[in-house]
Amino acid sequence: MDKIGALSAFVAAAEARSFTIAGRQLGLSGSAVGKGIARLEDRLGVRLFHRSTRSITLTEEGAMFLERCRRILTEVEAAESELAQTSGTPRGTLRVSLPIINAVTEPALRGFMRDYPEVQLDLDFGDRLVDVIEEGFDAVIRAGEVSDSRLMSRVLGEFRLKLVASPDYFARTGTPKVPEDLAAHACLLHRFATSRKFERWPLVRGGEPIDVPLGTAVIANTIEPLLLMAEQGLGIACLPDMLIRDQLRTGRLVTVLDPFVSHVGLMRILWPASRYPSPKLRAFVDFMTGHLFGQPALNI
Repeated sequence: MDKIGALSAFVAAAEARSFTIAGRQLGLSGSAVGKGIARLEDRLGVRLFHRSTRSITLTEEGAMFLERCRRILTEVEAAESELAQTSGTPRGTLRVSLPIINAVTEPALRGFMRDYPEVQLDLDFGDRLVDVIEEGFDAVIRAGEVSDSRLMSRVLGEFRLKLVASPDYFARTGTPKVPEDLAAHACLLHRFATSRKFERWPLVRGGEPIDVPLGTAVIANTIEPLLLMAEQGLGIACLPDMLIRDQLRTGRLVTVLDPFVSHVGLMRILWPASRYPSPKLRAFVDFMTGHLFGQPALNI
């Protein structure tokens, strides 16, 4: 492990507080990271970490060294990025985490692959909340707010949740007129995979949120099965409008209780903060901004 590699391993271990996690980020074994840092400590003549069988923590000297190493690696990254951008050709592997809404993401991904054939996409589909940096993702697409100061983000677009079912379902069961009528209907519910909490249906009355009993028919930890079940007349689902545009346009699904539903959400793309994003990341962020919701792209 060369000097820059040793500094990178030290910073990764300090931020992750784990040799194993640092190794996963760097493509090394945890033991290789530990041995590299031990050699670095021998060369410096100081102990950088307190080690126990369950965790590692920085010594006072390690904390001082960490800040200097971050500045050094930032300058190295900047120099490499400046050189990489002179070629202007996005290439290499891009690891991305996306929600399981293939009907929305698949057309944009297909277009990106067509326009940037030298970028290999490593895609992780799931609804769990991932740690972008710890798990080594280049970019993540998710709904919601951003609270991690280590990340940069861009809003891809707005979406609204709608209550929908097939015309056949309403022909059989009748159409609910007020939210309380949902107790007598087959409701197709979404439960978040990570928290195991149910996604709340955005019902309001007089501008204030309300909670009413729902007649539960199905619970799923992803929303695409709920869409298919709603199309097949199995019940009422709460789905984002970006996922059901074609179904609403063709009449395969219709909305219900519109005066009692109020929701606006944001879809974002997030990536680790850097003054010099790589060409492949810059291209992906710009492309998804311009194509996922049909908005013009902005520079990053």
